[in-house]
Amino acid sequence: MTGLFLTKNATPILGQFASILGWLINAIFNLLDSIGIPNVGLAVVLFTIIIYTLMLPLTYKQQKFSRMSVRMNPELQAIQKKYKGKQDQVSMLKMQDEMKAVYAKYGTSQTGSCLPLLIQLPFLLAVYRVVYAIPAYVDKVRAAYYPLVTELLNSAGAQDFLTNLTSAAQFSRQEFNENTIIDILNKASTAEWDSLASNFPDLSGVIDQARNVLEGFNNFIGLNISNSPWFSIQQFWSEGAYLLMIVALLIPILAGLTQWISVRLMPQAAANVSTADGNGEDMMKSMRMMNNFMPLISVWFCFTLPVGVGIYWVMSAVVRTVQQLVINKYLEKMDIDEEIKKNIEKYNRKREKDGLPPERLNNVARTSTRSVEPNYTKKREITSEERQKQIKDSTEYYKRGEAKPGSLAAKARMVEQYNEKTKKK
Repeated sequence: MTGLFLTKNATPILGQFASILGWLINAIFNLLDSIGIPNVGLAVVLFTIIIYTLMLPLTYKQQKFSRMSVRMNPELQAIQKKYKGKQDQVSMLKMQDEMKAVYAKYGTSQTGSCLPLLIQLPFLLAVYRVVYAIPAYVDKVRAAYYPLVTELLNSAGAQDFLTNLTSAAQFSRQEFNENTIIDILNKASTAEWDSLASNFPDLSGVIDQARNVLEGFNNFIGLNISNSPWFSIQQFWSEGAYLLMIVALLIPILAGLTQWISVRLMPQAAANVSTADGNGEDMMKSMRMMNNFMPLISVWFCFTLPVGVGIYWVMSAVVRTVQQLVINKYLEKMDIDEEIKKNIEKYNRKREKDGLPPERLNNVARTSTRSVEPNYTKKREITSEERQKQIKDSTEYYKRGEAKPGSLAAKARMVEQYNEKTKKK
């Protein structure tokens, strides 16, 4: 069969992820089929649970970073304030070194919040592509379209009819072949299937055969997962099936509600950002707007996209909510002071290899974080005497020239020596 993989996503990286995930959902569907319940909706539910369980370590790391940020951001802002207005290379290198030490103390890096998201992004996009194009990845669903696909490919007028359907708009640029027909029929609504049967009466037998098998696969709590909730609501209203109409309405509503709950359970580190630089308040407003807007976007998408996508959307939010409850409970019991001590020990071992002196445990690390409110205004400010002592110790270290050649400290010392010579001239 030529063009067997045309319905699959062919984007670099994303396509490879989709193929792996497609193998997984195909295995889940075959397992359900072996126990007598070959159902795409149930396969999507199990698929979503497995996928988000596999991503749990990344989710934990991301939420741990958010919680650590509550303690870390005031220290970073104090360093930025300390070097504010200083553009010379020595000061910039010192600031970079001090900020790096703070990140290390909390067991993270400047990319600590971005890296888990970058890893998850292609994974989640691939999940969506698989759910959106089930026949491309689930062999038995794909097989259900035959022999109808073969008959349509050889029927006069079938190409014009199919390409004029609303569901065919996104496939208009594809070559018309077996995969194109499957793509179109997979997105076709109940009304479009009715129109296909009335326009090709000679194919009524194979149309009914394919349709019955697919409706069995796609029926989930009374809904055809190929139809959008909006289409289903209109259909059930005209048929007087008000209970099913409510079920269809619940899909987008649950999508928005579960998304809202999931967002509210996430650590809100951004809400504690200092507004000393004038940008914190704007960031807080942007975050609040985004958190309120995302559930509304979920409702809109799940009204207009197929029910199968809505099922995935709802289940993913439910699984994330459960995970966040468990992770939050665990993080509340975590001794942050002990975590900081372990991180500093690890960081100092690395500094020792680079020929740098050990980083001292500062006052914040000594303080029991169990009794500290996540409010930056309550953070103990370092006195000017303490700050001057830190600067003096750092300067003496540079002047002694004990830094390992090639290290950040050595480079800073070289720049400082050059500046001193320039001033003498």
